[in-house]
Amino acid sequence: MAGLLYRLGRFSARRAWLVICAWAVVLGLAVVAFSFGSGHLSDAISIPNTPTTQVQHRLEKVLGKGASGSNASGTIVVQRTSDGALTAGQQTQLADLATAVGKVSGVKSVTNPFTALDEVTTQQQKITAGQAQLAQAKQQLTAGQNQLNAAIAQAKAAGAYDAAQAQFAAQQAKITASQKQLTAQSAQLTQGQQLLTMSKGALQVSSDGRTAIVTVNVDAPQQQIPASVAQNIRTAASKAAPTGTTVDFSQELATQAMGGSTEAIGIVIAAVVLAIMLGTLIAAGLPLLNAIVGVGISYLIVMSFSKLIDMNSTTPILALMLGLAVGIDYTLFILNRHREQLRRGMDVHESIGLANGTSGSAVLFAGITVIVALVALNVTGISFLGLMGGAAALAVAIAVLVAITLTPAILGLSGLRVLPKRVRRRIGTEDVKPAKPLKPMSTPRAWITAVASVVVLGAIALPATQMRLGLPDGGSQPQNSTQYRAYEKVTKAFGAGFNAPLIVVADVPSGLSSSEMTTRELQIGQHLEATKDVAAVVPVTASTEHSVVVFQLIPKGGQNDVSTETLVQHLRSTGASGVRGDFQVAGATSGNIDITDYLARALPPYLAVVIGLSILIMIGVFRSLLVPLLATGGFVLSLFAALGGVTAIFQFGWLGFLFGVHDPGPVLSFLPTLVVGILFGLAMDYMLFIGTGIREAYVHGAAPRVAVVSGLRAGRAVVTAAALIMTAVFSGFIFANNSIISALGFGLAFGVLADAFVVRMLLIPALLHIFGRAAWWLPKWLDRIVLDVDVEGAKLERSHPLPGRAAEDEPVLV
Repeated sequence: MAGLLYRLGRFSARRAWLVICAWAVVLGLAVVAFSFGSGHLSDAISIPNTPTTQVQHRLEKVLGKGASGSNASGTIVVQRTSDGALTAGQQTQLADLATAVGKVSGVKSVTNPFTALDEVTTQQQKITAGQAQLAQAKQQLTAGQNQLNAAIAQAKAAGAYDAAQAQFAAQQAKITASQKQLTAQSAQLTQGQQLLTMSKGALQVSSDGRTAIVTVNVDAPQQQIPASVAQNIRTAASKAAPTGTTVDFSQELATQAMGGSTEAIGIVIAAVVLAIMLGTLIAAGLPLLNAIVGVGISYLIVMSFSKLIDMNSTTPILALMLGLAVGIDYTLFILNRHREQLRRGMDVHESIGLANGTSGSAVLFAGITVIVALVALNVTGISFLGLMGGAAALAVAIAVLVAITLTPAILGLSGLRVLPKRVRRRIGTEDVKPAKPLKPMSTPRAWITAVASVVVLGAIALPATQMRLGLPDGGSQPQNSTQYRAYEKVTKAFGAGFNAPLIVVADVPSGLSSSEMTTRELQIGQHLEATKDVAAVVPVTASTEHSVVVFQLIPKGGQNDVSTETLVQHLRSTGASGVRGDFQVAGATSGNIDITDYLARALPPYLAVVIGLSILIMIGVFRSLLVPLLATGGFVLSLFAALGGVTAIFQFGWLGFLFGVHDPGPVLSFLPTLVVGILFGLAMDYMLFIGTGIREAYVHGAAPRVAVVSGLRAGRAVVTAAALIMTAVFSGFIFANNSIISALGFGLAFGVLADAFVVRMLLIPALLHIFGRAAWWLPKWLDRIVLDVDVEGAKLERSHPLPGRAAEDEPVLV
C-alpha cells in the first residue's frame, strides 16, 4: 500500500492541475446532485417497533387512522402581553387563528381552548340544572309519598282500606318506579359531574385566563411533522395573532437552528495554530483548503439524499463537524512529513511521494479505522444512528481521498514555498548536528505520572456514573427561541406536565352497555387520577365495540423528569379493576422515553464491539499484547472522562453559564454512542502517531525505555497541533443554537483533549516505561498468524533514504 501511495503522490504532484480539475468536477457534480436531491430535514428521532409505536399502530386499527395518540401534534401558546385574562375580542381573534391554522394543508384538526372551556361550562350548567330539577322531583316525590301514606292511614282508620288496597298499591308502585328512575338519574348526574371535574384538570386555558394553548393535530406519524407544514402553521398563526398577545410554538412546530457563526471561531483558531506551527500562509492554508473542499463535497452528497431518505437534521452537521476536523489533521500529517524531508534536502517530487507513502499510509489506516467505527454504528440496529454514522464515514473517506491526492497536487505547485524563507536558506544543513543522547524518564516519575493521570481522568469521569439519558425538550432550547418561550409559558401557567402529555389505553371486557361503559371509564379514570405523580386525567374516546378506553394523562413532571419516566414504567406494569391486562402508554413523551431506553441498551454491545476492534487492530500494528490493552484502556478512560464532563455541565449545570446551559437536563440519549464511535477513531490516530514512533525506535535497537522518549519526541509536535486543531473545530460547535450539536461538540472536544494530552502523551508513555521490554511481548504462534501492518511505510522509507540523515535519527542505547 505504501508503494501505491508513493506513486500516487508523485503522479499527483506532476499532474497537479489534472488532479485539481478532477476534484473541481467532483465538487460540481455534488452541487448538481444537491440541487436535484436536497429536501427537508427533520428534527424527529424515531425507532420502529417500540412499545409506544406498537400502541399507536393498535389504536389506528381499533379506532381508525388518525386515532388519538397516533397523529403528530404540536401546540401554539397564546398569551396576553399585559396582566389579566384574554378579553372577549382577543378570544374571538384566537378563534380566527384556529380557523386559519385549520385551513393549512396537512392539518387534521385544531382545538380552540375556549371552545373546550365553553363546552365544559355548558355541561356544568346542564348538570347543575339537572341536579336542581332532580332535587325538585325528589321533593315532589317525597310529598306524594307522604300524601299516599296519610291516605292509607286514613283509610285504615275508616275501615275502607281493603276496598281501596288495589288503588293504593298502584300508586305506591308508581312512586317506587319514579324513585328508582330518580336514583338512576342521580347516579348518571353524579358520574357526569365526576367525569367533568376530571376533565377540568386538562383545560388548556390557564386559571387566570391569560394564557391559552391551541392544539394542532397533523396528518403525519407521531414526531414527524413535515417542515413545510410546520412553517405554514407558523405563518398562518403569526398572521392571525390576536392583538395584544404573543404567539409561540412548541418544539414540534418550531425549526431548530442547526448551526450558526460559532463554528467559524473554531476554524479561525485552527488557522492560528497552523500559522504558528508552519510559519507560512501557503502551508497554513493548505489543510484548511483541503478540509473545506472535503466537507463541501461530503455535505452536498449527504444532503442530496435528503429527499429520498428520512434524515435527521443532525446528520449532515455531524458529517460537517467530523469532516472539518479530520480533513485538517490528515493533510497536516502529510504536510508535516513533507516539510521535514525538504529541510533535509530531498527533491520536492520525491519528498511528496515519500510523504504520501509513509504519513499517507498512516492517514489511510487511521481513516479506515474511523470509518469502520462509524459504520459499526449499524450494529446497534438503530436506523437513524446508522445513517449518522454512514454520513460521517463518507465525510472521513472523502477527507482521506483529498489528503492523499489533492495535498500532493498543491504541494507540487507550491514547491519550497511551504517552508519559511529562513528555513529555505538552510536546507540540507540544519539537521546534521549530532544530538544529545536520549535519556529515559525516571521510574518514580513514570509511576507518579501514570497514577496521577488515572486519578485525574477517573475523578472527571465520576459524574458519568450518575448520567441520565433523554431527548431534548423545549426547556433545553436557546432562551431566545420560540419553543423555549412556549415551554416556559406552559410550565408557569399550567405545570410542567402539560408539556409532556401521555396517552393511556385500557382494555375492558367487550359487550358493555353505554351506562356500564361510563361506569367503567369513571372507575379507571379515578384509579389513574389517584396514581402517584398524575396531575390530571381526561377520558378521550372508546372503541365502538366498547373494548378499549383511551385517556389523556397529564403527569406532574416534565418530559425528562425522573417521575415521568417512573410513571410510564409503573403504568405499563399495572392495571386497574375492570382492566384486562396492564395499561398501555403512547404519545410523544412515551416515545422519547422508549427511544432513550433503546439507545441505552444498545450502547454496551456497541462499546464491546469497538473495544474488541481496537485490540485486534493494534495487535497487528504494534505486534504486542500489552500495548493494545494499555491503549484501549486509555481510550476507555478518556471516553468516560468526556462523558463525565458532559454530565457535569449539561446535566448537573456545573459551569453552565460558560457554555450557555440555562436549564440542565438529561444527557442526549444517543450522544454516548456517537462519542464512542468518533472518539475511538481519533484516539487510534493519536496512538498510531505516538505508538508507531516508539515501536520503530524499539525495533531499530533502542532500549525499551529510551524508545519511549524517542517516539514521544518524534510524534508529540504533530499530535499536539492536530489535537489542538481538532479541539478548536469541535469547540466551535459548542455554542451553536442547538442543544444536540452543542453537547456533542463539547463531548468530542473534551474527549480529544483528554485522550491526546493525558492518555497518549502522559499515561501511555509512563506505562510503557514501567513495563519495559514486557510491553512488546507477543507469543510466537500469534506472531506468525497476525498480519504485519506497516502503518507508516517503514519499508518504503528504507528504500528511499533521506539525504544527510543525522545522528539524532538513530536511537541512542542507554
